[in-house]
Amino acid sequence: SHAFHSPLMEPMLADFRKVAEGLVYERPRLPLVSTVTGEAATADELMSADYWVSHVRRPVRFADAVRALAGQGVGRWAELGPDGTLTALAQASLDDTGSTVLVPVLRKDRPEASSLLAALATLFADGAHIDWSAQLPVTAPVLLPTYAFQRRRYWLDAADHTGDVTAAGLERAGHPLLSAAVRVADTGGLVLSGRLSARGHAWLGDHRVLGRAILPATAYLELAVHAGDQVGLGQVAELTLETPLVLPERGAVQLQLALGGEDSDGRRPFSVHSRAADAAGDQPWTRHAQGLLAEEAGPVPQDAGSWPPPDAVPVEPDPAGEGDWYELFAAAGFDYGPSFHGLGRVWRRDRDLFAEVALPESHRAEAARYGLHPALLDAAVQTLLVRALDTSGDQEAAATLPFAWSGFSLHATGASALRVHLAPTGRPSGSATVTVYSSGRPVGARW
Repeated sequence: SHAFHSPLMEPMLADFRKVAEGLVYERPRLPLVSTVTGEAATADELMSADYWVSHVRRPVRFADAVRALAGQGVGRWAELGPDGTLTALAQASLDDTGSTVLVPVLRKDRPEASSLLAALATLFADGAHIDWSAQLPVTAPVLLPTYAFQRRRYWLDAADHTGDVTAAGLERAGHPLLSAAVRVADTGGLVLSGRLSARGHAWLGDHRVLGRAILPATAYLELAVHAGDQVGLGQVAELTLETPLVLPERGAVQLQLALGGEDSDGRRPFSVHSRAADAAGDQPWTRHAQGLLAEEAGPVPQDAGSWPPPDAVPVEPDPAGEGDWYELFAAAGFDYGPSFHGLGRVWRRDRDLFAEVALPESHRAEAARYGLHPALLDAAVQTLLVRALDTSGDQEAAATLPFAWSGFSLHATGASALRVHLAPTGRPSGSATVTVYSSGRPVGARW
């Protein structure tokens, strides 16, 4: 009945504005690219009547909006509508669709339920994170039929296919997240490099915060420990995270850890940078973390002793015993995938927490390749979230993960299960000391 997005809408704009100004606008929870501007929309724009009045009158900049999303690295597209018209238009608006997946959620000539599930399955098969429990609620897991390869993994890791880096004058880095190393001649520094992707290191894609795959803080710690091993320094004296490293849903990133020369105290500064794997030579790097390595100082922590401590009481995520911690974590924005579901039983004694963590069985074989597998140490760090979410515990704790570490030393390698002791220090606010043990013996401490 109306020629929307054209000058012919002007006679009704005044009446439309009265309606738009009478509405209550909520702050958007998801990022949105506007087809009015062809660019990312701000919250203020979307919460104003002026925006929606102009939306009715102005042309639809669909191609510009599609290209803006593509410029931000979007590689998967799902059309929410009655058919696939916009999917075809989006494909025509993209310069290169060779590595792009476009799928309509509904088709006018197909049953809605099967069309929806087929669309989700298509996105899932391409690597998208799908919360299947929201679509297919079940009371118990459905076991797949047994077959010849049950519980045995035959796939080769991408990190095993880096070629002979020594032919280029480099050294092998000797770590699953790093490929090559080069020692800087005039400063005595060391540069370690690698290539990370959610496909080459599938477990990294399970660490999701606010819907994005983020390199866990424990991975930086693991990289720093490995760099220290190369130069005989056993303590990560300082590690500060600055900018999250978001792993793209498609493609990879170049990773670089640069270790400087010794200062007068024998310490070495380091920094961790990344950029897109296909970046041109002059494209800048983003610094994600920096810190200091030092000689190991102080005595090795004592054994864990009686476990759990006799005066500690169990902490349950759900008093009724029907939920788990990961449901609460997801509600707080930490939507961990299966690789990071390592947190087990938890106990509390005053403000201290004690926990048991373990790698999922599918990742235990690879634990020996790491100093301390980042997914395992991350499960230990998740006790900070338990501290924040446990209503009977520390009311001042916030549901965040650490951004600064100090005084971490690794006393044993290759663990696949740990006991954890978290002791809040309160100086500075929100800080804590965490000691992790394997079979009762100390593995690493502290931050």
